[in-house]
Amino acid sequence: MQQMSLRVSKAFKRLVVEGGREMMKMGFTVGTWGNISVRDPETGYIYIKPSGIDYNRITEDDVVVLDSRAEVIEGTRKPSIEKYMHVGIMNARKDVNAVIHTHPVYSSVLGVNRMELPGISEDFVQIVGEKMTLSDYALPGTRELADNVVKALGPRNAVMIPNHGTVAVGPDLGTALKVCQVVEKTAQIYILARSIGTPHCISSEDIRAMQEFVRTSYGQ
Repeated sequence: MQQMSLRVSKAFKRLVVEGGREMMKMGFTVGTWGNISVRDPETGYIYIKPSGIDYNRITEDDVVVLDSRAEVIEGTRKPSIEKYMHVGIMNARKDVNAVIHTHPVYSSVLGVNRMELPGISEDFVQIVGEKMTLSDYALPGTRELADNVVKALGPRNAVMIPNHGTVAVGPDLGTALKVCQVVEKTAQIYILARSIGTPHCISSEDIRAMQEFVRTSYGQ
């Protein structure tokens, strides 16, 4: 255990601390709710928020380090109760190195109404996928919830947990935070659009074309 701890990175602990505070600034959760994790692709270690500590009070020493079985490698705090969900997603998705679970307003409005979020905006379909689906409901912190979320997420980068919140993922923390922003913006647009008319979705053909463009041509 001690030898394994020597490979723990303070930089990844810092990412969890800073990412959680950024999530709070964006208004995606309040108090101690929600959770965040990042994976070191070199070691496979998963760095996760401690349970029940306000994001503004968390320090690097509070961050808990887990292995791929959700066992604690280093840390004196209890890990987030959603550790099984974070580890389950990363075990299922080798392309994912950051998981953020939030409680945003507009996405949650859709979740309590058991409504999927369709692909109505270009940024959404590029970074999330054709739609954001809902997982089956399960109590928080359970392995059942973790299994439901992993199944519903599939190859996409976001999923709704009904009556609970959303989960966003990405290859790195910055991308996962961007997914959170795009999802909440799109949920707001969708709800407002439905109040005055019928939102039109982007076709599957155009979605595939845009996703291919992003993969091969967009950016530097």
